[in-house]
Amino acid sequence: MSRMLVTGAAGFIGSHLCEALLKDGHDVVGLDAFIPYYPRPVKEDNLASLRTTERFTFHEVDLRSADLDPLLDGVDVLFHLAAMPGLVKSWSDFSLYATCNIEATQRLLETACDRKVGHVIHVSTSSVYGKEATGDETRPLQPFSPYGLTKLAAENLCRAYEANFGLPMTILRYFSVYGPRQRPDMAYHILIRCLLEGTPFKLFGDGEQTRSNTYVADCVAATMLAAKHRETTRGEVFNIGGGEVVSLNKVIELMEELTGKKAVIERHPARPGDQKHTAADISKARELLGYNPRTPVREGLTAEVAWVKGS
Repeated sequence: MSRMLVTGAAGFIGSHLCEALLKDGHDVVGLDAFIPYYPRPVKEDNLASLRTTERFTFHEVDLRSADLDPLLDGVDVLFHLAAMPGLVKSWSDFSLYATCNIEATQRLLETACDRKVGHVIHVSTSSVYGKEATGDETRPLQPFSPYGLTKLAAENLCRAYEANFGLPMTILRYFSVYGPRQRPDMAYHILIRCLLEGTPFKLFGDGEQTRSNTYVADCVAATMLAAKHRETTRGEVFNIGGGEVVSLNKVIELMEELTGKKAVIERHPARPGDQKHTAADISKARELLGYNPRTPVREGLTAEVAWVKGS
C-alpha cells in the first residue's frame, strides 16, 4: 500500500484513476480547483463515490496559489493530471492556460522536490506533436495551438527538474480519451447529446479527421502500469493510445446505430488548432509497461452512450 496523490481528481480521467488506485489498495489524496469552464456539479458527481471511501481524502485547492507543502508530504507517487484542457478556448484565454498548465506545474514540481516525492507521473497530450500526431515518441514536437504549447512547456519543466534536481519522472502522452464521465465540452459527449435530443451537431472540417481513440479504462490501466514500473522506466515518455484509429464520420455512423437516431449535421470550417490526424504508436508502452488496450471503439462508445443516457 502506498500514498498516492492525484491532481485533477474531480475530472473525467482523474476520478477514474482515483477509483482504480483505491481498488488496488492505496491511500489516495485528490486535489482539484473547480476552475470555471467545467461545471462544478459535473465534478461533484465524479467525486460522489470517492467521498464515501475512508482511504480517499479530497482537498479543493488551486495549484497556482495554495500551500502545497503539507499536501505532498509522504507521497510515494504524484499523478499530475490537472490542466486547462481543450484547444479552442486556449486562443481566447491564453493567460488562464499559461498559469494553469505552466505556472501550476512549476509550483507542484518545486514542492515535489522539497518534499522528496517518490515519483511523478506527468500527464501530457498528443497535442504536443501538432497537427499530425502520428508515429512514435521521437516524432518532432510542433504544437499547433496555445494549449499544445503550454502542455509542451510543462513537459520541458518536468525535464528540467529531473535533470537539475533528480526528481524521478515519467511522462505519458494521452491520445483522445473517451468514455463515461467524458467532459461535456468534448466532441463525443456533445454528439451523443445532440443525437438524443434531436439538436444539430456542429461538425468542424470535413469529418475525415482521425483519432487514436483511447477508452478511459485503458488510459487508467496504462497510467497505473507507469507507476508500477516506475523504477525501471524512470525518465521515459510514453504514447498512450487505444490502438484503433477511426474518423469522426465513422464515429457519427456508429453513434447513429447505437442511439437509433439520425444525426443533424451543421457544417463549419475547421477550427484553428484542430489536429487533422492522430495515430499513437504504442510499441514502447507495450514493450516496457506491458500496456495492452482492450476496449474496441464500438464497445467504448456503447458504454459512453449508456452513461450519457443515465446522467
